[in-house]
Amino acid sequence: MRYQSTTGLDHDQIQELVSRIHQVLGPSHRRTGRPPVLGLYRSVLLTLVLLRQNLAQTVAADWFGVSQPTVSRIFRRIAPLIGQVTCPHTPPLPEALSGRVVLVDGALIPTDDHASHRKPNFNAKHRQAGMTVQVLATLDGTLLAVSDPVEGRTHDSKAYTLTGLADLLADNTVVADLGYQGTNTIRPRRKRPGHDEHTLEDKTWNTSVSRIRWAVEHAIAHLKDWKILATGYRARLTELPTLIRIVTTLEYYRLGW
Repeated sequence: MRYQSTTGLDHDQIQELVSRIHQVLGPSHRRTGRPPVLGLYRSVLLTLVLLRQNLAQTVAADWFGVSQPTVSRIFRRIAPLIGQVTCPHTPPLPEALSGRVVLVDGALIPTDDHASHRKPNFNAKHRQAGMTVQVLATLDGTLLAVSDPVEGRTHDSKAYTLTGLADLLADNTVVADLGYQGTNTIRPRRKRPGHDEHTLEDKTWNTSVSRIRWAVEHAIAHLKDWKILATGYRARLTELPTLIRIVTTLEYYRLGW
């Protein structure tokens, strides 16, 4: 198996992950009686594949030669453990933000169109149901933080405040896009009233902001390489915040924080 393209981690990183989970489980995970269908290593591999590729569990079951209920049980057992052992790689906030220019942007996490949540989670911009997170990155595109999700219909400027980032970044220089009007961020300029085009000064300003902002888009793209956050989350919405935290800590681990 080509580990990096399939799981997002190289062979050494997977081995380290398995070793850490083994230490957390301790002797208690050695059960008597019939051995488990998949050992710890392949269970971790299965969980990473589900997170990275967002496969249907029936497809993953065929890949690993087990049943769909077994896949479900393994994922629910191993995913929280992965989040636990990668948690130390989370950048310490606000210390990691000190003295930095921070880039911020919103990202939609698509979900199934749950009827009971259709209205609050429908994002008109993307014409899709989902929940949104705020993503912070450095000037070179390194992921710094991902907020808890808010309703998909929430505007970026409101989400910036609701998630507490406005207070957290009060002393930082923050670069954002036009969706953050009304916040204390550096952002592109709109066309001035009565003008069909930007002035030369505004064009120069907007170009300079765009040349900086690409990096946060780069960070979001890498985060969404974990396809479970990009191609449609299918499980319970109440579990989505936990899953986002698990994937985020995995991305920190992958980046070597």
